[in-house]
Amino acid sequence: MSPLAIFFLFLINSSLASNTNYNVQNYGAKSDGETDSSEAFLSAWSAACASTRSSTIYVPRGNYLIRNAYFNGKTCQSKAITIRIDGTLLAPSDYNVIGNDENWIKFEKVNGISIYGGTFDGQGAALWACKKSNNKKCPDGTTSSGVSIVNSQIGTGDDCVSIGPGTSNLWIEGIACGPGHGISIGSLGWKEQELGVQNVTIKTVTFSGTTNGVRVKTWARPSNGFVRNVLFQHIVMVNVKNPIIIDQNYCPNHESCPHKGSGVKISDVTYQDIHGTSATKVAVKLNCSKSNPCSGITLEDVNLSYNDHPTKASCVNVSGRVSGLEKPANCL
Repeated sequence: MSPLAIFFLFLINSSLASNTNYNVQNYGAKSDGETDSSEAFLSAWSAACASTRSSTIYVPRGNYLIRNAYFNGKTCQSKAITIRIDGTLLAPSDYNVIGNDENWIKFEKVNGISIYGGTFDGQGAALWACKKSNNKKCPDGTTSSGVSIVNSQIGTGDDCVSIGPGTSNLWIEGIACGPGHGISIGSLGWKEQELGVQNVTIKTVTFSGTTNGVRVKTWARPSNGFVRNVLFQHIVMVNVKNPIIIDQNYCPNHESCPHKGSGVKISDVTYQDIHGTSATKVAVKLNCSKSNPCSGITLEDVNLSYNDHPTKASCVNVSGRVSGLEKPANCL
């Protein structure tokens, strides 16, 4: 064997040795979609954490039922853990299981983790049916902080990303959204005592044929909730019905609407470099609360057209400023 070949073999072996792989099936995970594989995933996580090398947890093709899994990185020795998913992680079909456990999949005190590929299927059809029936006993989502969602194609038929109460320091970038309802902050303000949403960045997103583009929605009810410090940047709209929308009189299906005036305070929201096409003539709709008007709203370099014609903007109970391109014309 030539010295050059030996050298390349050495490089390959060194690369393999520097990364330790943990296949969840080796820890008992079943890809039948019926066997609870939670403990197998946690065992693979514990093994990866115990390694002092870079580690990869591998999930092969198939469906893996996860009742609930809490990945705690407090004692991890490995500073770089990759989770490579080629399969689908399934939540229990009974939404009360997750509701009683408070979380489905939770990462805490974790640094240096990367998650690639795969599908997370929350099997939420039954829960949405509960929500849409206005049943107040449906489980709520949990809060999140410091989460990044990047380089993904999302088409759910509903919100591509739904940002709920208690969300902070959220980064969304490189998303192709559609079909669906766009990216939404909310709905917020159903409860009088509710955590707010703050420090959210949504950038480099393309919306294709969606009902909404970037949306903030709150119920017209008393609430101490808030939305502040939000940036929507470098957004492309392709035939979107409501490219930019704040709706503080949110009431799906227009049934049993509260009509009390939203208590959610919306402030310091910036829309920057948003261009493309609207499926309706009114491309910007800022419909804020009469009792708690929106403030600090910034529109910068917005260029939206409708059938090659100018669009319109509608502003109610909102103050702010406009700079750069103004298409549609300023209504602030």
